[in-house]
Amino acid sequence: MNLLFFLEGGAGALIGMWPIILMFVVIYFFMIRPQAKRNKEQNNFTKDLEKGDEVVLASGIVGKITKLDDPFVQVQVDSKTYLKVARSSVSKEMSDLLEKENKTEEK
Repeated sequence: MNLLFFLEGGAGALIGMWPIILMFVVIYFFMIRPQAKRNKEQNNFTKDLEKGDEVVLASGIVGKITKLDDPFVQVQVDSKTYLKVARSSVSKEMSDLLEKENKTEEK
């Protein structure tokens, strides 16, 4: 059986598929897996939001969370200005940058 497999060119077909298999492995580890990790971090970030957190919205607006509803968050932008936005519009990356900036200003 193995001898017939090699004589019919079956090994050549398997060797020819290695670049395609390798390409899918590389795409998985360099594109799909990191994106899934970022999505998981963003979901955990939005679940862990608390009243009083200073956040940056996806539109670039900076504010402090004053009220948490299930799908929405109320953000205080100014002393009398409140915005009601979806939780998903709070940006983890920008909020992390804002937090780092605030720490460097305190020093």
